[in-house]
Amino acid sequence: MKARQQGAALLTAMIIVTLVAALAGAMAWRQQRAVQVEAGERARVQGAWMLQGALDWARLILREDMVSNMSKQNSDHLGEPWAVPLAETRLSTFLAAKDGGGSSDDEGPEAFLSGRIDDAQARYNLRNLTATTPVPPLEQRTLARICEFAGVPGGTADLIIRQLRAALATPLADDAPLAPATIAQLSWFGLPPEVVAKLEPLLTLLPVTTPVNLNTAPREVIAALFDDMDLASAERLVQARQSSPLINPTDAGKYLPSGVVVTAERASATSNYFYVTGRLRLDQHVLVQRSLLQRSGLNVLVLDRQRLSETATSAP
Repeated sequence: MKARQQGAALLTAMIIVTLVAALAGAMAWRQQRAVQVEAGERARVQGAWMLQGALDWARLILREDMVSNMSKQNSDHLGEPWAVPLAETRLSTFLAAKDGGGSSDDEGPEAFLSGRIDDAQARYNLRNLTATTPVPPLEQRTLARICEFAGVPGGTADLIIRQLRAALATPLADDAPLAPATIAQLSWFGLPPEVVAKLEPLLTLLPVTTPVNLNTAPREVIAALFDDMDLASAERLVQARQSSPLINPTDAGKYLPSGVVVTAERASATSNYFYVTGRLRLDQHVLVQRSLLQRSGLNVLVLDRQRLSETATSAP
């Protein structure tokens, strides 16, 4: 009996030790998890404030560019300071510059910032398809040519026009699709992701109709914008504007075929809408934010702001 009692006591002690170890392990895991969650939330809040500062910096750059345009009658082109992307730079470098070089690179947060400003009017605006009823034939042909240059399946342009007008119609039909706010959301119309990815560098969706800036647009958009155009003529304009940016859209006529008519309603040499993309690497966390800005006089307004995944930063 005594031996059995000792065995039962030993078994009970082992069970108690096991339970205590399990409870201690669970408590340690929960504590570690709470620390990780708090660190992630702290990094998110810090990153949001840093990206807000970067956005304000971009707004200042665009405002100063507008001041220069108004005083010197310049145009918006890819040779201006706003078009130069910011390579990944440690934030302590900016702090050292602010302090007159007194701070070392070992001071400040382990944060690295990069970003760029893209001209939203360098792309064809799908809003031009919804301004009037019916859709102007030239706008239909423009989108069809862009889809052809992008190498997407035939019928994509007709699908986009039909679904977009149904999504923005008033009143909405019962089977109307959701209205997209970005080109990435064209997948709501049933477009495959690979088709949307090909169209993103060439299309945009802005609040109002806009002309295309011939100083910043890729050759595919320029060639699609006018009838009787080809990629070779558009490439000639792209090469010429590098050394001599256009001051007025009509200046592009000397680089285009003789039958092409350039109008201010469809083409321009200035822009009012821009995408600002900021990427912040803070320790092990990466935050990417894209904002849509509008220049209205000397005011630079933030119209939209979105958090993006690391793989969704190739195009606005």
